[in-house]
Amino acid sequence: MLTRRHFVLSTAALFSAPIPNMAAAARTDKSKWDAWDAQVTPANYDPFTSNPWGLKQRFMPQVVEANPGLRAGDIHVDAVARYLYHVRGDGTAMRYGVAIARGNLYEPGRYAISRKAKWPIWTPTKAMIEREPESYAQHADGMDAGPNNPLGSRALYLFENGRDTYLRIHGSPYPGSIGGRASSGCVRMVMAHIIGLYENVETGSTAILYPAEDGVTATS
Repeated sequence: MLTRRHFVLSTAALFSAPIPNMAAAARTDKSKWDAWDAQVTPANYDPFTSNPWGLKQRFMPQVVEANPGLRAGDIHVDAVARYLYHVRGDGTAMRYGVAIARGNLYEPGRYAISRKAKWPIWTPTKAMIEREPESYAQHADGMDAGPNNPLGSRALYLFENGRDTYLRIHGSPYPGSIGGRASSGCVRMVMAHIIGLYENVETGSTAILYPAEDGVTATS
């Protein structure tokens, strides 16, 4: 006679181990980083003049005078003009053209740059998958790093009160979007441009994202 105890022991032997997730974890291959950098950086690259992407001249990197009182090392994103400023210690700032998030996905605020990554992997958030499953569901387990990855060549990770906001300042494989509103929340840069910026940004610096045109009021 089969007792309940016998049945429990038998089923435990048959079914005790859960089936592992067979999806391969997304990764970044460090051995390819230099080759990828070369792939996304024009030959004889000069950040101020190289423009195979056809950017409008105003979105090319420029050295500009910084306003008094700004802390060296911090980043300021003018979402209306689509400029990112990185304040330097000599009273100047490097200015780059950027793209920002579309619609109400852009989140102005004051953030800490708590992590930096070269050739990062990318995983869409649950909200992104729910909003556009046809675009993002296939990457729910992550996407390998590389020139076609949405985070591009470098990423600066924005935190608030010690919490990852999932907002990034990152390179993009879509340089044609610079100057527009295209992303799902992040600030996009040309990949060659953020490679240069990345080397000069320290973790612990502050990134201030100012309101976009639809969030600017008379009292802003």
